[in-house]
Amino acid sequence: MVETKTLIRASLEASKGLLRGPNEHAHIDVADKPMPLVVPIRALDTDHRDRIAAHLIALDSGDRYLRFGYAASDEQIHRYVDGLNFERDEIFGIYNRKIELVAVAHLAMTGEGGPEGCKSCAEFGVSVLKESRGRGYGSLLFDRAAMHARNDGITLMFIHALSENQAMLKIARNAGAVVEQSGPESEAHLRLVPPTLDSRLTEIVEEQIGQADYRFKVQAKQFWAFLAGLQAARMGKDQAAPPPDPLS
Repeated sequence: MVETKTLIRASLEASKGLLRGPNEHAHIDVADKPMPLVVPIRALDTDHRDRIAAHLIALDSGDRYLRFGYAASDEQIHRYVDGLNFERDEIFGIYNRKIELVAVAHLAMTGEGGPEGCKSCAEFGVSVLKESRGRGYGSLLFDRAAMHARNDGITLMFIHALSENQAMLKIARNAGAVVEQSGPESEAHLRLVPPTLDSRLTEIVEEQIGQADYRFKVQAKQFWAFLAGLQAARMGKDQAAPPPDPLS
């Protein structure tokens, strides 16, 4: 379990650099930048529906196939996003500094519809954009979802995935889930322990950090958009101004 002081320090590290100009990062190789101790993850609601759709549509056909079990079209993705039940399920996301969702997880509460006759189950699904892979975002979202499920009284968390989706199955195995393969499809089951005061407090702190990080990124983006507009207006004014009269 991550300590609260570590979470707070990680929030500051994750937000560092947002007040620099966008071009000031152009020379920095992302692979050379140290990752923050904790990546801010926030719960998403109906206000984020359009950004969730944009994230999923950005997936190529192969990634859509692995995420949904079929090569979902844009129309099918929009129907999926329109049908998200934010009151029943939990959707978590990781935003970049451009306020774009680079990773999204869906924790669907299935109730008694889960495997093994489970009466309190939740199904996990995740997608990460190609340019943001290799940073452990899928595992971080799984851990975040598992903590929420545990605190919500869920006893079994499972993943239903294509057997060829080794990245997803690796996330499940690393978390201690039991993976069962049946031909082209596999299921992973993770038994969740009862919540503790520590797990509940940690989730509260992590969500507050995720929300604060998101608000800071929004404000930083608005700030730089304002400066860009101001600079464009000044340039336009200078170009429109007549040259000075040398005889005056």
